[in-house]
Amino acid sequence: MTTYELLGKDFTPPDVKAKVTGRAKYAEDFRVDGMVFCKLLTSPLPHARVTAVDASAALALPGVHGVLTADDVPSFPAPQDAILTNEPVFVGQPILAVAADTEALAADALEKIKVTYEELPFTVDPLASLFPGGAEARTNGNVANPGVDVKSYKWSARDFADATEGQLPAGAPITEWSYGDVDQGLKGAKLVLDESFVTAGLSHHSLEPRSALAYWQNGKCVLHASSQSQSFPVPGIARYLGIAPDDLAFIAEFCGGGFGSKGGAYPIVAVPAYFAKKIGRPVMMRISRHEEFAIGSARAGFQGRIKIGFRADGRVTAIDLYIVQENGPNTGFTDWLSAADAVSLVYQPIAMRFRGVPVLTNTPPRGPQRGPGQNQIAAAIEPLIDKAARQLGVDRVAIRKLNAPDDSAKLGSLQGGVTSAHLRDALERGAERFGWTSRLARSGRRQGSKVTGIGVGTAFHPAGGNGFDGLVRLAPDGKLYIHTGVGNLGTYSHTVTSRVAAEVLKMSWDRCVVVRGDSREHLPWNNGQFGSNTSFTMTRTNFAAATDAVAKLKEIAAHDLGGAPADYELGDETVFSRSDPTKKLTYAAAAQRAIDLGGKLDGHEVPADLNAMTKSSASGLAGTGLIGVAKDQLPRTGTVPALAAGFIEIELDVETGKYAIVDYLGVADCGTVLHPQGLAAQTKSGAIMGVGLATLERHIFDPQNGLPGAVGLLQAKPPSYLDAPAAMATDAVGIPDPQNPVGAKGIGEPVQGCAAAALLGAISDALGGHYFNRTPVATDMIVNAAAGRPQSHKPLQVNTA
Repeated sequence: MTTYELLGKDFTPPDVKAKVTGRAKYAEDFRVDGMVFCKLLTSPLPHARVTAVDASAALALPGVHGVLTADDVPSFPAPQDAILTNEPVFVGQPILAVAADTEALAADALEKIKVTYEELPFTVDPLASLFPGGAEARTNGNVANPGVDVKSYKWSARDFADATEGQLPAGAPITEWSYGDVDQGLKGAKLVLDESFVTAGLSHHSLEPRSALAYWQNGKCVLHASSQSQSFPVPGIARYLGIAPDDLAFIAEFCGGGFGSKGGAYPIVAVPAYFAKKIGRPVMMRISRHEEFAIGSARAGFQGRIKIGFRADGRVTAIDLYIVQENGPNTGFTDWLSAADAVSLVYQPIAMRFRGVPVLTNTPPRGPQRGPGQNQIAAAIEPLIDKAARQLGVDRVAIRKLNAPDDSAKLGSLQGGVTSAHLRDALERGAERFGWTSRLARSGRRQGSKVTGIGVGTAFHPAGGNGFDGLVRLAPDGKLYIHTGVGNLGTYSHTVTSRVAAEVLKMSWDRCVVVRGDSREHLPWNNGQFGSNTSFTMTRTNFAAATDAVAKLKEIAAHDLGGAPADYELGDETVFSRSDPTKKLTYAAAAQRAIDLGGKLDGHEVPADLNAMTKSSASGLAGTGLIGVAKDQLPRTGTVPALAAGFIEIELDVETGKYAIVDYLGVADCGTVLHPQGLAAQTKSGAIMGVGLATLERHIFDPQNGLPGAVGLLQAKPPSYLDAPAAMATDAVGIPDPQNPVGAKGIGEPVQGCAAAALLGAISDALGGHYFNRTPVATDMIVNAAAGRPQSHKPLQVNTA
């Protein structure tokens, strides 16, 4: 295994001090001369048509500068997300905005605006919408998704009648795929489980709402916004604004949480930009917690059914999976498809069939939330693996190891390969460190009303891409400036991945500067910070750029000192002759020589295969030093799988339904560990989010009026410090991925799913094998189960309290 000087070692990221001292400036912290405030008027109805707007009284107020309506901004074909709309499809969708000298005055002005609505049919239950004659979320249909055009879609009454009580009907799917002989696999199985399940939709609840400040200078828009990505959203935001990407200055140095919802461009940031252009003043838009709930995105919910066949030893013979996705009212995200891929990878079934339908509902728009699809399905299916283990008399860790993917694993409908997979190693490592066998002896132990439960869970997420650009600059001051388009989503991946460039160039880290957070700083085209992809993807881009810089250093040395580039080596921030180390150039001197020689060496000439954004950035840096710039052309074949295993012990109070986490261990298969502290933080924080997914967070909507019932943090109840266990431990397999130049791959997503699954398994274990087939498992559900009482909800009911 390669030994690195920087990688795999802890360090202090450059933005930590600003965060802990309060000096970090988020979007709403900025102020500019002449700035005014805008407030949103949002829909009180789940589906309606605006028939009239009277803003005359508001506009008559001194200090009110104008009203922005849907007629003032571009519209996009439904069901794409709208900037502002005259046909709202969920409670809280922005209709218009008003700008005033102060935020309070803008709020007062909103109260004076009269909006007349025509109420339209709505639905908050996908199955109700699929039933013949059921209400549809849009006037032009009730199904849509990326790749699925919006249309009206119904199952037959017979489809519903054929399903038994609590069983998901199996009408015609929108999408279907299969491999192997599923029917034979189920027929020949020792055990077949046929289970229907529900996973609740839930809000992202990013602590920093999507506030934004915008103003225009010389035809360019300057936009401060909350984003977990930096370069990636720029083209999408420019599209919303109707300008070229080069005419957008996008500043997003800090982000107070996104969890997938701020990975790309989102439409509400266009409101202050269009308002600023309309009134000729900078406009600050501060989003409230209630508004963030409505427009801040949410995880898709599932109503599903799975048939799983097992051999006597626990090997999965066949899986038949059907998912109805609660998609929200817009295009939504591909959770349902990702869930099926995850099942195919984690359990490696000999045969599998997937069917699914993405159904629109008049609830907040859905988008990717940490492990979108993969984590919901882990929470749904992992407890059923426990159920099978119990019925077959097989150990719960052993059954997972038997089915776990390895380097020969296949995934999804096309049965494509993977770059590396070591889930079995993670399970073995975790079981040994956790003391799985000895802890099982405490399973079911009761002290008063408290019962011990032991659980294990696994999860997956694809974790890497390729084909993006890297950009570094060696300056005449001898410093290495690493320009990165990686956003600040809280994991410090902008700097962690930049250290690869320093490693390749053998630079002292204290002489490196990470340039980020502002598109005016000449940043390269990088992927967005979502989907656990950054570690794999951006180490490759920085490796490519630094490798280009190495080649140019050697070329300059050969030009000035004689010989061929291959005759030179790097060390101590110099490039020197292998045969005569006294023949050398310092990096500072080489940077100056790059400027003198020009051409490709100082960025005046760049490779043709670079993205236009990177070309523009390199051009902006041309003549300032030695420019290393390259597109990642390294080979990649197969999916890059992030895999994780979680182990947990709890004490469950069967009288109150509350539990205490006694101990938790998360084990990651993430290749080379780039930053141990960062990995530990990701694993622990992901586990806490898993607690929320498993037992706390959910949407609640009244089916009679479509109004939400869990808007604020108190009602929605994301986990707090009081829900975090006192003891948490982390570990990593540490086997490098062969298709990354430093062996790294991502991990941020599955550490949530495995923890949620482990916790659900532990609750069921404490209850002697009661399986809820539902998330979240709330306290009243636990009390009902312990007392043998029926639950307050029907098996497939969604959005319930």
